[in-house]
Amino acid sequence: MINYLTKIYYEKYSKKSYALSNVDLIIERIFKKKIKGIFIDVGCNHPIKYNNTYLLYKKGWNGINIDLDEDSIKQFNKLRSRDINVQTLITSYDDEEKELYFYHKRSAINTVSKVLAESRNIQYKEIKKIKGKSLNSIIEGSKFKNLKIDLLSIDIENYEYQALKNFNFEKYNIDIIVTEITDTNIKNLETVNLSLNNIMETDLYKLLINNNYKLINWVNADLVFIKKIK
Repeated sequence: MINYLTKIYYEKYSKKSYALSNVDLIIERIFKKKIKGIFIDVGCNHPIKYNNTYLLYKKGWNGINIDLDEDSIKQFNKLRSRDINVQTLITSYDDEEKELYFYHKRSAINTVSKVLAESRNIQYKEIKKIKGKSLNSIIEGSKFKNLKIDLLSIDIENYEYQALKNFNFEKYNIDIIVTEITDTNIKNLETVNLSLNNIMETDLYKLLINNNYKLINWVNADLVFIKKIK
């Protein structure tokens, strides 16, 4: 009986993580006093499993979820109906055509990064030509275009820098950016072998630093950046 009550007690005060790296617990902790906020999740993949924003959604937040996979967005429309769910490829500018290294439907490793695709041991099934939209365009076409966006989570298989290099950081002034980082020179588990020195040399890191962000946390391959107060 005592063990059962102890279990109930700890479950009450313990938060469940839905993210692959548990980074959502860090995000939720940062925003613990914010009941409702706005997020953008690029490369959202699944509405619940391994998702960086579902914990905030449960809390009352909403936002924009973006993924290239049609079936993924269908699931978001069913399970995340308060959100705007967009099926598209994110590119540097509108109608930019890219080569997609396609493994299979619902694959989290489909990528437009030739470097990443060629560094993997697994072979892609085919290369598709596909046009995309810029993140700026998607936000401007949504109900959030003139609202404060609190969080950006982006995980698009080594294409994060290209997706963000023309992003309007000044207008949207996002508080927290969570991004996956990929080192294609690493052949083993990136959680063990990722190097902070290498991260600091990437275009993605330099882009965020130059736009007044500071790296405050690092979990597996997820980097957490916070906007500096001027």
